[in-house]
Amino acid sequence: MFCAAALPLGALGQPYPGITPLPRTTDPAAMHAVANKREIDERIRLGFRDEMQGRWPEAAAEFERTLALDPPEPQASTAYYDLGIARAQTGDFAAATAAFQRAIARDPGFLAARANLVSAYLSANDVPAARAAADAFVSAAPDSARALYARGIAALRGGDPKTALADFRALSATDAAYAVAHYDMAIAEQQLGALPDAERELRSAIALSSGYARARIALGAVLLREGKKGEARVAFDTAAQTSQDAVLRNLAASLRDSIKD
Repeated sequence: MFCAAALPLGALGQPYPGITPLPRTTDPAAMHAVANKREIDERIRLGFRDEMQGRWPEAAAEFERTLALDPPEPQASTAYYDLGIARAQTGDFAAATAAFQRAIARDPGFLAARANLVSAYLSANDVPAARAAADAFVSAAPDSARALYARGIAALRGGDPKTALADFRALSATDAAYAVAHYDMAIAEQQLGALPDAERELRSAIALSSGYARARIALGAVLLREGKKGEARVAFDTAAQTSQDAVLRNLAASLRDSIKD
């Protein structure tokens, strides 16, 4: 019933400020190169502006025009990355994954592109591709918390709770105050049938973030499976009373009211 936290799309790329000066030459090839560079810079600026304003189709069009001008690195990989972000925001995940893949091909160390490639595959419900991308992410950056999180989420979605649990534990070891890691560990523990361990991790998540309504609802579900009806009712009621999300409040209230003595 309760899924692991979604892997969010990453931050936007950065604009490229400044204007390319005119060359002190009348050579046609040199002047064409400078004009091309000026247009690339301007297209990227406009694309970034559109992203900041949530004008995703317009942003995508600007980055596509930029890429048609064959920009050098790092502009090319960044333009592909921002194109992927814009396409994902419009729901075109096939185009988004293609753009992120091209960004990575240009710059294999572009970790934000790797993270968003996993996210886009998951959004498209292509779990095998997400898992392959997450494995490549961890191989490229074995010490990256974001890589571990990405693979953990993909593993959970792919029915591999053992790998997910190992990754979330490693993530928690680097930051014990990361409430989401405890929540996701609990989801993996549930899938493995380790309800007491799931309960412990959910209580840890709530202790770190008292307003974590999803964790309270998940805790109530675990407590119900353990036969602790009274404690489950309290968990659901607290989520219903404190959540800022109307959907979660209604879900928690419904689960609370469904418990019969």
